[in-house]
Amino acid sequence: MPDDVLLPLPRLLVEPVVRAALLEDLGRAGDITTDAIVPAGERMEAVIASRQDGVIAGTDAAAIAFELIDPSLKVTVERPDGSRVKPGDTVIRLSGPARAVLTAERVALNLLCRLSGVATATASLVEAARPHGKARIVCTRKTTPGLRALEKHAVRAGGGSNHRFGLDDAVLIKDNHVAVAGGIIPAIERARARTGHLVKIEVEVDTLAQLEEALSVGADAVLLDNMSPETLQQAVAMVDGRAVTEASGRINRETVGAVAASGVDLISVGWITHSSAIIDLGLDAA
Repeated sequence: MPDDVLLPLPRLLVEPVVRAALLEDLGRAGDITTDAIVPAGERMEAVIASRQDGVIAGTDAAAIAFELIDPSLKVTVERPDGSRVKPGDTVIRLSGPARAVLTAERVALNLLCRLSGVATATASLVEAARPHGKARIVCTRKTTPGLRALEKHAVRAGGGSNHRFGLDDAVLIKDNHVAVAGGIIPAIERARARTGHLVKIEVEVDTLAQLEEALSVGADAVLLDNMSPETLQQAVAMVDGRAVTEASGRINRETVGAVAASGVDLISVGWITHSSAIIDLGLDAA
């Protein structure tokens, strides 16, 4: 886990996502099953518990889902984001109107299971890389539309770090930018001429020759794409501290150690946000 405290996302960011998910689920008539079967005054105690090992993320989103359905529902988070869990561990405890618990259940679990899957996948890579170097695991913009802030928070819950949140964070010159600009050097020069002095410029390179071009005009960071561990080592030596080095390209738990051992500063992995498996969490009456 990271040494710094994992701060929760502002409710202002999380609530609109949860509200949209609830509106999608409730449709035009609400929860007709629960409303027909459960008396309005019925109360229940319930827990959301883990059914497998993992790292938790998304407790704020889950809590907001229940609270939006009925503010009187008591929601107690027992395993906050970043917590490791094993089968049977209680993550959230609920007490209050039964209709609220059952109506919000699926949206709360969808978000909690999804985000905990991201955190768990991230933690797996962080653990595999840690013995081999200083590299931090970072996410990308390959996120679920509408869930970017939540998924990037989940990456931090798993011990990783965040790359750009959007196209306006920093300049990242990719291969197609280079092709249109006519080369790495003109692409960097154009970017520098159009951006403020605080904006960092990173450029993707596939070869050591391209890396030399990027360094010659002072790129702040270089994305070393799909390079072997041996080539990465050569690239890190060439950079020699002049730029931040980031490795990318089909990196998994089996390969991340060798990539980290090359000495790169960052290892970016898209699949932790776009393809990680959910963590199995379930809600049961207590």
